[in-house]
Amino acid sequence: MRHMNIRRTGTLIIVRQSAAAILCLWIFLFTSCNVDTEYPGFSRTTSGIHYRLNVIGNGGPSPSSGDYITVDLKYSTVNDSVFFSERRKFRLDDPSYRGSVEECFMMMNAGDQADFIIKAYDFFLVTLGINPPGFFSDTDDILISVNMIEIQSEKEYQNEKEAFLAWIEDLGRYEKTRLHQFMQEEKPDAEPDIKGFYRVIIEDGTGKKVEAGDTVDVHYEGRFLYGRYFDSTRNRDEPFQFIYGEEMQLIAGLEIAIGNMREGEKSLILLPSELAFGRQGSSGGIIPPYTSLIFEVEVLRVR
Repeated sequence: MRHMNIRRTGTLIIVRQSAAAILCLWIFLFTSCNVDTEYPGFSRTTSGIHYRLNVIGNGGPSPSSGDYITVDLKYSTVNDSVFFSERRKFRLDDPSYRGSVEECFMMMNAGDQADFIIKAYDFFLVTLGINPPGFFSDTDDILISVNMIEIQSEKEYQNEKEAFLAWIEDLGRYEKTRLHQFMQEEKPDAEPDIKGFYRVIIEDGTGKKVEAGDTVDVHYEGRFLYGRYFDSTRNRDEPFQFIYGEEMQLIAGLEIAIGNMREGEKSLILLPSELAFGRQGSSGGIIPPYTSLIFEVEVLRVR
């Protein structure tokens, strides 16, 4: 049975009809979802997902297993302490268990923005295949905020990918030439790591070395080889906090580089595209395909 579309929610019925009696009848007959008493303002599905629709999109079908979706994701504790925020594009698979995050995605349409509360331990252990962060107990819930940007069928995704790869076929060779020229001009004595990136220590760190499972606070500034900045936690005055070693936290090159740093260290890290956003670039379009990047990273705290 296909998952219920989130448009058929008590919230939407209230907006359109403002009748509590109709709302209760509609919920009973069509959704088997309940008004949430544990989390006010939310409703709850029979599979145990707490949900709240914040923005209604432009309609269209909900995604099915095998579709590719582009989403803005934000993970928080139920007390709204955010520990992950990023845009992702990925293939949507069948729900891995009843009440999973895949089930949440299947409730949405393109343009919808919604909040979901599900079991934290199931999400980390089953869906992500990693241990939950230490600030979650085995009975805690996690708040996942989702903005459904785009839904593509397998065929649409493959057609787009083929057209894109044809367009960028020569960019890989150009990038390698440009990266070599840059390092000869700026850091002629620097040697690449065995993984292919450059790390130049600006200030030594004397604190704890970063290890898997640590909670790490960093300041970083990212820029292109020609100098323009594309992101800076310093400008926002908002250090980035993450659990080192968990999936979907860092791009590959920063994951490797930060794993060799200590608390208090500041380093300049130059990443070839294969360790950054690759031949496709960033999903939001800020980073073009085959683009080398420079990051200045300072490890503020490791615990």
